[in-house]
Amino acid sequence: MKIALAQLNYHVGNFSNNVSAICDAIEKAKSQGAGLVVFAELSVCGYPPRDFLEFSDFIRRSSEAVETIASKCTGIAAIVGAPSVNPAAKGKPLYNTAFFLADGKIRAEIHKTLLPNYDVFDEYRYFEPNRLPGSVVEYKGFRFAITICEDLWNIAEDPLYVRNPMDELSGQSPDILINIAASPFNYNQEIKRLEVLSRNAVTYSLPVVYVNQVGGQTELIFDGGSMVVGSDGAVGTRLKEFSEDFAIYDFSKSRIPNPAPHSHVPKSSFHSFTSPEATRLIYQALVLGIRDYFGKLGFSKAILGLSGGIDSAVTLVLAAEALGNQNVRAILLPSQFSSDHSITDARLLAENLDVAYDIIPIEDAYKTIELTLQPQFAGQPFNIAEENIQARIRGVILMALSNKFGYILLNTSNKSEAAVGYGTLYGDMCGGLSVLGDVYKLQVYELARLINAASEVIPENTILKPPSAELRPDQKDSDSLPDYSILDQVLFRYIEQRTGPEELIREGYDETTVRRVLKLVNTNEYKRAQTPPILRVSPKAFGMGRRMPIVAKYLS
Repeated sequence: MKIALAQLNYHVGNFSNNVSAICDAIEKAKSQGAGLVVFAELSVCGYPPRDFLEFSDFIRRSSEAVETIASKCTGIAAIVGAPSVNPAAKGKPLYNTAFFLADGKIRAEIHKTLLPNYDVFDEYRYFEPNRLPGSVVEYKGFRFAITICEDLWNIAEDPLYVRNPMDELSGQSPDILINIAASPFNYNQEIKRLEVLSRNAVTYSLPVVYVNQVGGQTELIFDGGSMVVGSDGAVGTRLKEFSEDFAIYDFSKSRIPNPAPHSHVPKSSFHSFTSPEATRLIYQALVLGIRDYFGKLGFSKAILGLSGGIDSAVTLVLAAEALGNQNVRAILLPSQFSSDHSITDARLLAENLDVAYDIIPIEDAYKTIELTLQPQFAGQPFNIAEENIQARIRGVILMALSNKFGYILLNTSNKSEAAVGYGTLYGDMCGGLSVLGDVYKLQVYELARLINAASEVIPENTILKPPSAELRPDQKDSDSLPDYSILDQVLFRYIEQRTGPEELIREGYDETTVRRVLKLVNTNEYKRAQTPPILRVSPKAFGMGRRMPIVAKYLS
């Protein structure tokens, strides 16, 4: 049998577009002789639908969409994902379901057993886990073991019903294992995903068809990477990363004997986060995330403050590629503390990218506010208050331009700054989307080097000069923070790997630095609660995947 893998970019709640794309793929597969076409998890309604699942109208429209798709399945079968109603009086009202469609109707419904309820996932909030033993689906002489995402990862979130769905299915002599997924990107996910698929293929001596979705859904970015894995654990075909794709694979019932052992997945490390391959993937993910955030919300134009520093430079390059340079506007907002080279570097970058830019000095506005506050500030030394005034003036100007001309402001803060609160609320933390909020400072430099690999796009001086907010004379980040080579490692161990202070100190990190950094992380949770959505590229990003109390005391 020929099986088609349809890797599509869905839009949550946009049933007409999703159904149209699915039906087009069914016709394409049929015209190319496929007997079955496979789509991603919750493909009909888009993933993740979140609290839309609490609306009866949303469920009704999803069910109608499944029926519409089923009517197109004549002479070909399809597997689509959608919520389905749980008819039982007990439990959650819905299932996360894979629908097997053939002969113009729904032939089978396979419910998800192992519901993820960690990090960005909260499926147990909405769905009832499948309590019944799974069963294979037979079609045109082939027996399919159909699973949904975590059912193949064997991650159990319900301790009362811990079981491996594949152990149940494998006893029914399936010919092919199919897994439909909505697996979001992080820089280490591809390695883990391949290990899981290969391990299952080898363990059960079955070829695996894996179909993931692609595209940005607010902060989540889906990288696709759908594939077919042979029963020996080797990849037979793989679809593109970060773009829609379609492929047909011709199966026979023959199986490969004496399968090779699966490979070991290395533990995520700070080195893996800053590797060239991770940098390439993160770059592609951020471009897709920006493009879909704007496209799916109906926006087209972005604006950002261009300081001459590394963060705004990388953000501008990403935005220009995602949206087109004609749809991005850079605003240079120099103060009396801005260096000449920062202005020069910012102008050169904008010109290299052929991006429109304006220079709006803020010194006069700053002096006006300073004069207004003179009676209250009299006798007080210059400190963070005056620094924050500058940042907030910039925020006001950028938001005014955003409102007047319909731009969406891109936030340029990186993860290192967001972690320790090195940013000004309602100032440089403004924005409709945080592009680099899940990218550490050292990784921002790696992205800049990747951008400049072929030619100098970002001025070399921007990359080489010491980072500075330029809010007071001769200011440098190192005046307030540990060197980023140390800071980022401590942050990575604490945030991504949940390593506590005592363990970090035992590992050899300086105790004073550890306690200072971790205190900054915890006490600035209130700031991060007020930031724009952050594009997620790591296994543990700020936002819904890291739910920390604002008022808490963890460190002594």
